[in-house]
Amino acid sequence: MRDSTSPPLARVRLERDGVARTVEDRAARFDADAEARVLLLHAGRALLAEDETGEAGEAGASPALDLRSPAAVRDRLGADRVLVRCYLGRDASDEADAAASASAFAIEAWVLDDQGAEQIEPEPSRWAGLRQAATQLSGYEAALLTQAVAIANWHAVSQFCPRCGSATEPAESGWSRRCKADGGSLFPRTDPAVIVLVTDAEDRVLLGSNALWETNRFSLLAGFVEPGESLEHAVVREIGEEAGLVVDDVQYAGSQPWPFPASLMLGFTARAASTLPAPEVTPDGVEILELRWFSRAELAAALPEIGFPGRTSIAGWLLERWFGAPIESSPRGWGA
Repeated sequence: MRDSTSPPLARVRLERDGVARTVEDRAARFDADAEARVLLLHAGRALLAEDETGEAGEAGASPALDLRSPAAVRDRLGADRVLVRCYLGRDASDEADAAASASAFAIEAWVLDDQGAEQIEPEPSRWAGLRQAATQLSGYEAALLTQAVAIANWHAVSQFCPRCGSATEPAESGWSRRCKADGGSLFPRTDPAVIVLVTDAEDRVLLGSNALWETNRFSLLAGFVEPGESLEHAVVREIGEEAGLVVDDVQYAGSQPWPFPASLMLGFTARAASTLPAPEVTPDGVEILELRWFSRAELAAALPEIGFPGRTSIAGWLLERWFGAPIESSPRGWGA
């Protein structure tokens, strides 16, 4: 899954090597492996490598993750400033992904505390979040960063056992947490959400403006799947609730992780059941404040004035599939 037929954060598969997570001496062997690499995180941001000028993330440049050996990180940190370490897997690159190394080296994500991040790299511009970096990184590194951010987010909100309130500690190479009181295990959660490209009888697309956004920012309609609900029913329900519109011809398009904080975005297309052009829609007034139908020409004309989803998101990917060409970022564009 390495081409534009898949959502942007779902194009490269890392060999997650799950069987190695419970090997007793895996961490010690990783630390001693000169070929192993560490992806460094602090407050949801990853360390980027310097370019030839000594800068990171410069306009027009192609940033890369600063993947370091375990020994190099330990030498720089001195005291242990690692809050969580998680074994991501092994490099699964091949000739189809020229940006990635051909060697199958092991990779961990290490989450640093404030002091550790300062010791590793005090320059704030060297640290970048997933939204900022993903569209510029290689597909392989974007997938790495997505996985690392997702698991780090889960650890950050799972410090205590939901059953008894006791503290928990990382286990299984970072892929579970163990209650210190009763030994029970906690596992990472993923929240499924549907996101839908709705079209009318003349192939206009329906976009909405969320109550939490600034004015003139639009995207596809989306919502979480409820317990006991199928994905297709969630599509119909969400569009009905947010737009007062009946849809049919619900078709699955693709999915990608969206670790803000723990979503799996499941992309669908659907057609308005009404055969009228631009059928009447009614925003719910709570989550959605404005709804608009756009033809391709109308969307292109609105780019200078309206913020549309960025190319990291599955919303941007679905829109570009419908549009038939890359949608250039507008001055009001946004990175999600």
